[in-house]
Amino acid sequence: MRPFDQSLQEVKRLLLKMGERLEIAIDKAVRSLATQNDVLAQQVVLEDKEMDRLETVIDDTVAKLIATQQPVAKDLRLLIAAIKIASDMERMADLAVNIAQVTIQMKEDKLTLFKELIDIPKMAQVTQKMVNDGINSYIDGNVELAKQLAKTDDQVDKMYFDLLKELSAYMQGNQHVEVAMKLSFVARYLERIADHATNIAESIVYIETGNHVDLN
Repeated sequence: MRPFDQSLQEVKRLLLKMGERLEIAIDKAVRSLATQNDVLAQQVVLEDKEMDRLETVIDDTVAKLIATQQPVAKDLRLLIAAIKIASDMERMADLAVNIAQVTIQMKEDKLTLFKELIDIPKMAQVTQKMVNDGINSYIDGNVELAKQLAKTDDQVDKMYFDLLKELSAYMQGNQHVEVAMKLSFVARYLERIADHATNIAESIVYIETGNHVDLN
């Protein structure tokens, strides 16, 4: 195996690690909200530092590879996309932190949920699968999986607008206004996570075809 291929495998391993940690962060953040567990929420906030570190390691590794190996064509696209994907995942992790901080804020303000959370955990499950499919499509060079992932974003958008409609009705009726507003923020964070996952899908298409596409 070429030294370049060995280094590329390391980049893929680090991206896989980021993806796994991101899925866990989304799951923990939403569970912390659903169960009003601020200890779990604090874990999400603290563990985000590792995501920042992994992004930096990927950036540094890729920069060194480009400088020393001078890759061309698909090899270069793989590296450029790795930086973009790491950035998208770091931003998604920040959005998971935002969700966790909603839990923490609700606890501090002694606010409680006025209904069982159903739609938000469902949205979270879909976005987690999008993240998983995005990383796997990068590792395997699977353009079809990437395109399918992007189509799932429409499903998340619909879930988001349906939930927003429901929460707006509470706010317009002057019921549970503060909590409904916070839940609408959480739904927005999940919708943005799905958008970043779609960005990953676009990066996969770019790697395999050399073309920049808009899958959103």
